[in-house]
Amino acid sequence: MKFKFITLNLWLGGILFDAISDFLKKENPDILVCQEVFDGKDANLDRQFCSCGVLKKELNFPYAYFAPTFLENRKEKMIEQGNAIFSRFPISNTKITFYDIPYIKNYIRPADPAGFPFMPRNLQEAVLEIGKIKLNIFNTQGIWGFDGKDNERRLKMANTIVNEIKDKENVILAGDFNVNKGTKTIAEIEKHLRNVLANELTTTFNMKRKEDPGYATAVVDMIFVSKNIKILESYCPKVDISDHLPLVSVLEIDDR
Repeated sequence: MKFKFITLNLWLGGILFDAISDFLKKENPDILVCQEVFDGKDANLDRQFCSCGVLKKELNFPYAYFAPTFLENRKEKMIEQGNAIFSRFPISNTKITFYDIPYIKNYIRPADPAGFPFMPRNLQEAVLEIGKIKLNIFNTQGIWGFDGKDNERRLKMANTIVNEIKDKENVILAGDFNVNKGTKTIAEIEKHLRNVLANELTTTFNMKRKEDPGYATAVVDMIFVSKNIKILESYCPKVDISDHLPLVSVLEIDDR
């Protein structure tokens, strides 16, 4: 079976929400994984702060799974932020694995970026039923830092990811890893999975929304797949929908 897979960091729930929605409607993915997703339930909130429910509805996804990382204390109200998986295939099992900082119930976003590395981060897992096979989807936003280099916490993050994926078949791992390709962190993952666009990207950031020129050579958004999953097409559209660029892959798996 062929299916289209997309990963996208929404940028604080979707600062450019209309553009995100239009792009995703046009691409029409079968599986979508997103980071920096808000799951607000108040209909009076902007769509940005209800991005999980709104994307599920607007893109006609029958299945969605939200994995909160923290409950953020915002001026709008208390709203959960985290990762989300949207699917046209049934979701059977789910799991959330935090890295070194657990869920926080009253998170106040620091004004100083020096506090950003200490946001909770998790690895989200969902098992999708595709024909007779189970597809293991993993979605994450990695530990933030002032650079994309290896450090002790990121290497431990890689170990956590590897421990979750290493004994599973039919794996797709994707997200905003907040660490550059070519690092030991990413190399640990590449021992187990193929990095779909490993040598084809210069950056995964939308430089229209970034001032620091260092982002122009940073590849932190990635898709990894098991060796048995065929990669039919992969690309990184240069669209102005977030401060990150989306990654798109058309994949095929034998579901007989």
